Amino acid sequence: MQTALRKMGNSTGLIVPRTILNAMGVTTGSAMELRVEDGKLIATPVERTPRDGWALAAQSVAEDRSADEWQGFASEGDADLTW
Repeated sequence: MQTALRKMGNSTGLIVPRTILNAMGVTTGSAMELRVEDGKLIATPVERTPRDGWALAAQSVAEDRSADEWQGFASEGDADLTW
């Protein structure tokens, strides 16, 4: 089966037919590991577990102090809200 490389912004995309995606067990948005062997492109689905990357994301949020300067400000109308 042949396909075409297409311009996508500043990159080039490879159009993969649905039959191949189904055979690989992947869908649009699936993470893929790419490598070149003997001049051939090898695409392998990345096996992810639930919550992959959550610890790193939580650490990043905890280290981000950019919102601290807003903590002392109340929002107008807070007294009118029912919590």
